[in-house]
Amino acid sequence: MQHQEFAPPEALRDTIKCFWHNRQEFGESPASFEVVPDGYAEIIFYFGSTCSISVNGSWQPLPSPFMVGLLNQPALFNTGHRLEIIGVRCFPWTIFELLSLPSGQDGVRIVEHPIAQLQASLAHWVQADRIPEAVAQLAQYFLQARSRIADDNTLVKAGAALREANGIVPVSQVAAAAHATVRTLERKFKQAAGYTVKDVSSLMRFEQVRNHLWQHPRASLAGLAQELGYTDQAHLSREFKRYSGTTPAAFARKARKGKPAASSDFIAFTRS
Repeated sequence: MQHQEFAPPEALRDTIKCFWHNRQEFGESPASFEVVPDGYAEIIFYFGSTCSISVNGSWQPLPSPFMVGLLNQPALFNTGHRLEIIGVRCFPWTIFELLSLPSGQDGVRIVEHPIAQLQASLAHWVQADRIPEAVAQLAQYFLQARSRIADDNTLVKAGAALREANGIVPVSQVAAAAHATVRTLERKFKQAAGYTVKDVSSLMRFEQVRNHLWQHPRASLAGLAQELGYTDQAHLSREFKRYSGTTPAAFARKARKGKPAASSDFIAFTRS
């Protein structure tokens, strides 16, 4: 598997975490893989084989691009022998305004959107193995979209506080950083992201546990719980199972058998 991440231009860093490219060869037979929840929303362009998502036990074909919002449990995908992806990893409180879409709690969303017009030109760059040019085209699109958005200082400051703390911060402290009451912050955040501050911070904290266990599967769960602000190890285990569908111990055993997918803060695909 080949994976690359690209930092966004300075003007986009309050809305987009990164652009990324991933190439995977699955062999001759169709393959299934899980995408595990994290604290981001993604815009996914894919190339090569077709891609489907499991919905109530059936495979539903996905267009390119599609959007992956915040997930509350792993999503199961299926593809052919080769899949190549260019993704845009966004903060969940910015993605809907960036795309001029109504917010919601859709895990995977299929939408008709002008951004789909980029598919052909991105495919050209991908086929030529000129990924930086594809990313530059995406960045230019989002710079133009970003220039049309009026900043909400409450969300900007709240987002900065969440990012700085990796979600390990009380809602009251986020509200204080945003110079807003908790009620005002929650109203604006729910309107922007479709989820509450606590929902997003819980996913961001889970992501820290998930990444740490994938990279360090023999880590002490009790020590990790203390470090990341959980009440105790049992609290960590409950939250981990809630989002991953498995226990942290079982996840760590799986990690010991495999290899880290990419960098320390990125785990996109886990073969099912």
